[in-house]
Amino acid sequence: MRAVAATGALPLDDERALADVELPLPELRPHDVLVEVAAVSVNPVDLKTRMRRAADAPPIVLGYDAAGTVVAVGSDVTLFSPGDEVYHAGVITRQGTNAEFHAVDERLVGRKPANLSMAEAAAMPLTTITAWESLFDRFGLRADSTGTLLVLAGAGGVGSILTQLARQLTDVTVIATASRPESQEWSRRMGAHHVLDHRGDLAASVLELAPGGLDRVFTPATAGRVPLFAEVVRPFGQVVAIDEDPDIDLRALKSKSIAWLWESMFTRGVFETPDMIGQHELLDAAAGHFEAGTLVTTLTREISGLDAAGLREAHAIVASGRSIGKVVVTR
Repeated sequence: MRAVAATGALPLDDERALADVELPLPELRPHDVLVEVAAVSVNPVDLKTRMRRAADAPPIVLGYDAAGTVVAVGSDVTLFSPGDEVYHAGVITRQGTNAEFHAVDERLVGRKPANLSMAEAAAMPLTTITAWESLFDRFGLRADSTGTLLVLAGAGGVGSILTQLARQLTDVTVIATASRPESQEWSRRMGAHHVLDHRGDLAASVLELAPGGLDRVFTPATAGRVPLFAEVVRPFGQVVAIDEDPDIDLRALKSKSIAWLWESMFTRGVFETPDMIGQHELLDAAAGHFEAGTLVTTLTREISGLDAAGLREAHAIVASGRSIGKVVVTR
């Protein structure tokens, strides 16, 4: 099968960074479905994984989002049959989706929303899972939850769908951060009640809206921000983070008993937790919300050509730090 292999720590203008290769079809485990990939999206984790690998490490196939059609199933599969259209995010410990075919555990796969194209659906799995788990598992929000939620990088991939979920499925007041006029407008379209420019005095702006302090903060980037959280989060508030700052020091949060919570959407799949099927159920529930119009795709850029050239272009857009929503590459 055709695939794109990634080599670590090479600039994207070097053709060895992402190269077209031929690989054998992946072998199916008992709970695996084999998906013929129609579209993938690029996430920051793709860039981080590639750049953290040593230059002499063997190339790997990246990609943690896909939409496509099931063409074969493992011996113990009960959720899907050949011909089913699906969307999913794989696990970081297995071969990725940047290939003609992808093997993935059925318990991590959802039915593709009927009203979304393959490209629109491929934009959503990883970010939707991350946002859903952050809101409803880590924060413990419910439909009648109130209070305030600060969403840093509101126009990013996770921020865009997290804002939608919080606005549509809870009674929480959503405050997003965005700096450029176009990203601020996007955050409002996603449902943010308020949008603040993080380049200014963010603490003052936040406390003007929430004088008693924030109930919750979602952050995709923690470096240097713990003092901010200590200032703007109320006593016994919560912070959910999805990155891993190696120099993080959380002691400033102790006096307010602020809870620091980690979210990784790979946890269920990597450790095959007893509730692993929760990601299948989550994606199916999200599909219903897309079909009902409660949620909308965050696709903003579609690149034709699921090959090394197309993926290099997509990686460059995400690496720029100026992309809004999600970038998708289609066959």
